Amino acid sequence: MRKVHTADGRVLAVEEWGIPDGTPVVYAHGTPMSRLARYPDERLFTELGVRLVTYDRPGFGESTPDIGRRVVNAANDIAAIADALGLDRFPVFGVSGGGPHALAFAARHPDRVTRVATLAGTAPRDADGLDWTAGMMDGNRESAAAALLGRAAVESQLSTAPSEDLRALLPQAEQEVLAQPEVMAMLSAAFSEALRPGLDGWIDDELALYGLPWGFDPATITSPVRLWHGDLDTVVPVSHSVWLSDRIPSAELIRGPESAHAGHFAATPAVLAWLVGR
Repeated sequence: MRKVHTADGRVLAVEEWGIPDGTPVVYAHGTPMSRLARYPDERLFTELGVRLVTYDRPGFGESTPDIGRRVVNAANDIAAIADALGLDRFPVFGVSGGGPHALAFAARHPDRVTRVATLAGTAPRDADGLDWTAGMMDGNRESAAAALLGRAAVESQLSTAPSEDLRALLPQAEQEVLAQPEVMAMLSAAFSEALRPGLDGWIDDELALYGLPWGFDPATITSPVRLWHGDLDTVVPVSHSVWLSDRIPSAELIRGPESAHAGHFAATPAVLAWLVGR
């Protein structure tokens, strides 16, 4: 782990996996996760020749909080990390709540992105024509409602969420994937690290994803985009990626007919291979 300092005096915690001199790929973790989140079998990175760069979004893990941040703020954070690591142009991807943050970088820094992908990512809360919570599990519906009321409401809602067992936060449809020891071990470590300093990162992620405009128009993205989404997802319904694919001119949507939210683990090898042109 290393710490990158931003122009406004914050710290971003960064981790690297895979091959040190491999093809750099920047990853934006889900919500609430941390820089320890990644595909659980690290042999994939070696096989694809990948240098995977992960980081804690502000308020998670070792990264300084950035109260009131919006999704668009991730663009300059990723740029600061890339500058510190000497990265020029590279692919970027995000899972679930990390998807919009990856898209933000592609929208704001098109000259630095080769390809961008999201897996089970959300659409903007103000997405025109999208019933944002339709088909969504109760817990996320409640979070979305709280985000519209402000920070205090989100903090109150999250304070009652279980913190000792990640599985308790997810629907039964996800349990088969979460039962895999290597998946659960990775997620438990990433989840614990995310919340170790408190709830600030989680609160700000939920406000940014569920309550505020992103701060950029995904339709302006010009890089090649691949969106993956499971049709059975109730954490983030597939309608979110359908909406995005209809509006990003360069987007390709791949749907998993029998996959739910955690199906993104099975989809990651093909997406990562596409990102690095394999």
